[in-house]
Amino acid sequence: MEGMLEKQLMQAAEVVEQHLDAEINRLDNFDEDDLEKIRERRVQAMKKAQAQKQEWTSKGHGTFSELSNEKEFFDVCKESKHVVCHFYKDSTFRCKILDSHLSTLAQKHLETRFIKLNVEKAPFLTQRLGIRVIPTMGLVKDGKTQGFIVGFAELGNCDDFTTEMLEWRLGKSEIIQYSGDLSAPPDNAKHSSKASFMTNKSKKTIRGKGDDSDSDFECD
Repeated sequence: MEGMLEKQLMQAAEVVEQHLDAEINRLDNFDEDDLEKIRERRVQAMKKAQAQKQEWTSKGHGTFSELSNEKEFFDVCKESKHVVCHFYKDSTFRCKILDSHLSTLAQKHLETRFIKLNVEKAPFLTQRLGIRVIPTMGLVKDGKTQGFIVGFAELGNCDDFTTEMLEWRLGKSEIIQYSGDLSAPPDNAKHSSKASFMTNKSKKTIRGKGDDSDSDFECD
């Protein structure tokens, strides 16, 4: 067994060495024109990225902004390819928790527009989208609603979820460019460690649609 393992390791090392040799040979054979082409492509890519960043910034990306009416919501969804809208109510304290996380993510993910809209100023939109629980986040892509994140049920079902947890959930919906591992929620370890502690204690949870808890808003 030891001989077989040693042989396999030697073969793997030889493959890696061959790849390195091939890359070194490729670089050695580059002439000045090849290097100039590479530099030019990098410069163009940087210019394109900067232009995209400026375009996003001009449309309000990079900030978590509040809309004053329903018309502004439709205008934003026409302008920006990816939109996260927090439908909130002043009397719901969990909306303030969500605001803090969204403000952080708005600065990090310029590719997505982050906005908020008071449901009391948007009765038509609230009814049209079937929003019955507050807070609710609407996820809009290419002008079409792709889904909703209702309450905190998908964020660990607790008030102290992390910004990384929300970022992961938005990444799952492909509404932001997520660079982490989508197969595992980042808060799993934290909540697993609390499981034994919470066994004998009551824990208030955030429910999904249809819940009648005091932090939910039911539309008439």
